[in-house]
This record gives sequence, C-alpha cells and structure tokens, in this order.
Amino acid sequence: MSDAEVMIQLAAEEDDESVLEEVAEELATAEKDIEEIRLRTLLKGKYDACDAILTLHAGAGGTEACDWTEMLYRMYICYAEKHDYKITEYDRLDGDGAGLKSVCFKVEGENAYGYLKAEKGIHRLVRISPFDANARRQTSFSSVDVMPDIQDDGDIEIRPEDLKVDTYRSSGAGGQHVNKTESAIRITHIPTGIIVACQNERSQVQNREQAMQMLRSKLLEKKEEERLAEASEIKGEIKKIEWGSQIRSYIFCPYTMVKDHRTGCETGNVQAVMDGELDPFIIDYLKKA
Repeated sequence: MSDAEVMIQLAAEEDDESVLEEVAEELATAEKDIEEIRLRTLLKGKYDACDAILTLHAGAGGTEACDWTEMLYRMYICYAEKHDYKITEYDRLDGDGAGLKSVCFKVEGENAYGYLKAEKGIHRLVRISPFDANARRQTSFSSVDVMPDIQDDGDIEIRPEDLKVDTYRSSGAGGQHVNKTESAIRITHIPTGIIVACQNERSQVQNREQAMQMLRSKLLEKKEEERLAEASEIKGEIKKIEWGSQIRSYIFCPYTMVKDHRTGCETGNVQAVMDGELDPFIIDYLKKA
C-alpha cells in the first residue's frame, strides 16, 4: 500500500499517467494479500488446522448415485492436488454396476479440515443418464461427511471389551494381497455404535492401527459434541440423502450450473468445479458462516 501511495505521488508530480497501470497492479496484489489474511482469520475453529477425513455415501438413485459418488471423489482428489494436499484412501465399497457405494479417505495439509468442513452435506446431481437407453434426465444424491483427524490427547479410553473387530478381504485394484488375504479391518465400538473400516494398508496390523486412529477421532468428536455448545460447527446437521436436503446442486442438463443453496454462490462452469475448482464455494461459505 505504501509503494502504491509513493507511485501515485510520483505520477502526480511528473504528470505521468503511465505509472497508474503499475499502481493498479500494486493495489490488486495488496487486495489479494489482504483477502488471504482475512480468510486465515476465519479459520479459527478448534480443529480447523487438522487434517480432514471425508466419507462419501451414495444415496437415492441406485447406479446413478454410485457413479455420482465416484465423480465427487474425483472432484475432491483434483481439489487436493490444486492445494498440494495428500490423499490417503482408507476404505471403499464399489457399486454393483458402476461407481462407488461409499469411500472414506484422509486429506492431509494445512487447514484441510478448516476448508473442507464447508463440503459437509448432501450433493445433488441432475443430468442425462449415461445408464438410461432412453436418455432421460435423472437426479442423484450423495452425502459428504467431513471429520477432523483429531489426535488422541489421552482423554479417550477405548476398552478392548467394547470393540467388535471383523476382518474381511480387501476389494478393488491393488497388490497381490487384494482378495487373497483377510487384511481389511472393520471395528464397531459397541457402546456408541460407531463403525470404522480400513483396507488400504497391506497388513491387518497396519489397517487396525489406521482404523483405531479413526475411531479415536470419532470418539473425541462425539465427546466434543456432548461437551461444547458449538458442537454443530463440528458435526453439522445430519439429513437424509434425498430431495430437499441438499446443500449444493450440480446441473448438467438442461443447462449447466453449480449452485450452493446455503450461500447463493453459483457458477455456470460445471466442468471447472468437477475438476476441483471449489475455492469460490468454500470461501463464500466461510465468509458467511
């Protein structure tokens, strides 16, 4: 700002309007920096600096919904790549015909949860179905749950007798161990009914460690919900994966538009959004939340 002020004085003294272009560039840079600082101040939640664990579930719509869930998964992978975040897949359940019934993955990076918490909710897709021979328009739903990866602070006690541990064969593409050894782990915490699963590691021991870490995070999150008045900021509102409960709509036909129903933010460039361009929606949500 000081540099811009000096340049304006120089332009006035020398009656040289060509300097004003440089002034405009300086001001644009300053505006961008100020906006970034402002955004950082919005990420002041207790867990905003944590990594994020996302779980996507296909809702109403059958094969369409499974395909939509896989499309959303790709969208978040693209978003993570744009922000130099690391993606680690924990668990996935493939659809019967195509796509994914569910997928759980971790996003690691600076303020990952702070940003991605804006994505929690029901996402609605409207398009001409590629699975319909009559090329009819279909509506599909998928839920996105976002949880901070909270490290154990020693306050959570998990008793072995409270756990039900199941092993099963991993699914999907992978190394030679896939579908040959029961390395995947599913843990049910009996008192709370919380279920976590992990199949991405090669050994049962590693998968168990990952699943236990997720369970600790979920139990810590539950504890915060019970203890804090601002619990809704952590867990959010759980809604059915169906009509009338979506936070965002993605319209591919008869026109192209992505609209966030909470903030009113929208764009006609659907392809950019599906390629991970989520910043306008996330930033607008953080400003208005």
